[in-house]
Amino acid sequence: MDDIFSGRVAILGLGYIGLPTAAVLATRGIEVIGVDVNAATVEAVSRGEVPFVEPDLGVAVSGAVSQGNLSATSEVPEADAFIIAVPTPFMDEHRADLHYIRAAVESIAPRLRGGEVVILESTSPPGTTVQVSRWLAELRPDLTLPHCSEGVPDVYVAHCPERVLPGRIMIEMVTNDRVVGGISPRCAEKAAAVYRVFTHGKVLLSDAASAEMAKLVENAYRDVNIAFANELALVSETLQLDVWEIIKLANHHPRVNVLTPGPGVGGHCIAVDPWFIVGAAPDQARLMRASREINDAKPIHVAEQIVAKTARFKEPTVACLGLAYKANVDDLRESPAVDIVLDIAKSLPELDIRVAEPLITALPASFDAFPHVVHQSAVEAIEAADIVVLLVDHDHFRSLSRSRLEGKIVYDTCGLWRRS
Repeated sequence: MDDIFSGRVAILGLGYIGLPTAAVLATRGIEVIGVDVNAATVEAVSRGEVPFVEPDLGVAVSGAVSQGNLSATSEVPEADAFIIAVPTPFMDEHRADLHYIRAAVESIAPRLRGGEVVILESTSPPGTTVQVSRWLAELRPDLTLPHCSEGVPDVYVAHCPERVLPGRIMIEMVTNDRVVGGISPRCAEKAAAVYRVFTHGKVLLSDAASAEMAKLVENAYRDVNIAFANELALVSETLQLDVWEIIKLANHHPRVNVLTPGPGVGGHCIAVDPWFIVGAAPDQARLMRASREINDAKPIHVAEQIVAKTARFKEPTVACLGLAYKANVDDLRESPAVDIVLDIAKSLPELDIRVAEPLITALPASFDAFPHVVHQSAVEAIEAADIVVLLVDHDHFRSLSRSRLEGKIVYDTCGLWRRS
C-alpha cells in the first residue's frame, strides 16, 4: 500500500523542523496550517518570512504563503493529519521533559473527529508515542486509540523522527530516507502517506518504539565518535603532540576515520538524545554515558585553558570567534561556545571580551549580566585582541587573512586554520 496523503495538515511547532516540514508539504500543494505559541513566529510566517537562518527556507515559505497553501496561527485547527514538532529538552538527571508534547496533545484532542493521523516528530524516549495515544484516550474517551485496540482505531498514532542537518535541512528533508513507526502497521501506513508527498528517499516502516530508539541511536553513535576525538585531543595535549597531525596520519588507514575534535558538542540532538538512552537503561549504557560526560566536560577544559593564557598579559583582550553550536548556522541551542564564553566572563569579570558571531545581530540574554562582553565583527575583535579563540569553524572565519593573527596567541579549538 503506497497511498499518498491529500488532506489538510496541522503542524504544531514552527521551529527548525516544524517550519521546514510545513514548507515542503505546502509547496507540493498540501494545505498546511502551522501552529506556534510564539506570536512573533506566527506573525513572521503569516507574512511569508522566516524567524531563523536556514538556506532556501525563506523562498519556500514565501512561495507557499503567497500561493495560499501555508498559513500560521496560535490556535490548533481541525485537520486530517497533525504533526507534533515541539521541543523535548531534558530535566534534572537528564530525564526527558515531555510537557511540550503533552500540551500539544491536549490542544489536538478537542479537534479530533475520527480518521485523523497524529504523528510525533519530536525526538523522544522509547514509549513516548504510546504515551501520546494514552493521553488522547484519556482526553477523548469517546474515541478508540490504537494502543488499546487491535482493530481499526478512530485515530492513528505514529512516530517519524527528523534526521536532517541544519544548513542542509531543505535538501535533506526531501532526499533522506524516513523511518515511520506506528503503534500498529495501519498507523505506520497512514503516517507514511504524509511523508510520501515530498520524500524522495525510502520510507521505512516499523513500530513506534523502534523508530524512537533508532533516532536516539543515530545521535548517540555520533556522540561516541566525537567523544573519542575529543578525548584524543586531551591526551595529545597532555603528551604535547599535535592532534591534527595524528588524526591526519591515522585516517590514512583504510578502516579508520577519526572525527574532528572541537570545543564540545551542542545543538538540539547530539547533546541531548544520548541521555534519553542512558535514562532508559542506565546500567547498560555505560559507553554512551562516558561519551556524554567527555563531551560535556570539554567546554570547561577550553574555558580553563583560555583563562590560563590570559595570565601572560597585564590587561588582555580576548576575541572569541563564534557562538553557534556548529558551523554556518545561527542556532545557539546547547552551544558549547556560549558556555565557554560565559565561563570565562564569570571567572574574569574585568576581562575585555570581544565576541564575533556573524550570523546573529546581538548577544543572547544570557550575556546581559556581563557588560564586559561585547559583540563585534571578527575583524574588529581580532584587531583589538591579544588572544584569539576560534570556537566555531564558520566559513566566514576560514576566509580571514592569517596576517591578522600575527603577534597574537591563537587558540583554535576546531583546527580550522590548522586544517585549511
